[in-house]
Amino acid sequence: MTSGFRKAVFLVLLVGLTVVGYQYMIRPANKHLAEAKGRVEAKLAKLSEFEKRTAAADDVTKQLEQLQEAIKFFESKLPPTSEIHKVLEQVTVIAQKEGLKPKTIRTLDKKDNSGYVEQPLRMELVGDFDSFYSFLLELEKLPRIMKIRELELAKQRDDEGQVSADFIVSIFFQNATS
Repeated sequence: MTSGFRKAVFLVLLVGLTVVGYQYMIRPANKHLAEAKGRVEAKLAKLSEFEKRTAAADDVTKQLEQLQEAIKFFESKLPPTSEIHKVLEQVTVIAQKEGLKPKTIRTLDKKDNSGYVEQPLRMELVGDFDSFYSFLLELEKLPRIMKIRELELAKQRDDEGQVSADFIVSIFFQNATS
């Protein structure tokens, strides 16, 4: 064996070892590394999605707290059903204070809704327009939730400057079951 032949065999063995090492060690390691990178990227994407959803859940929680505060505020404006006579008395006192003469005040059928009760009252008042307007302004200042509907104003034929107001005022109360 000559030195040139030994060098050629050594070179072939070295190249063969490199090829075999690449085929059986490097290529599978690269494939495994690429798969691991893919799994890590998928987990990072899921983590990012979870962070977005957590932020959205925090926003929903804040909105829920705001809605609960709004519900408490409106419930504070709704007296218990047992206080209906007090509210009716307040409305009558305001009408008399403003110089209006009540012709009729009738309670209509109450409407029981979930969370609140609506008690409509049909009222007919007679007086001058300015007094009626002042009456409406005073009603608006009451710490209750009320709604006026079916308002009809009619000029009195026999008395100049006098109007007859026929309307339904709905007063809202807390539902006894809530």
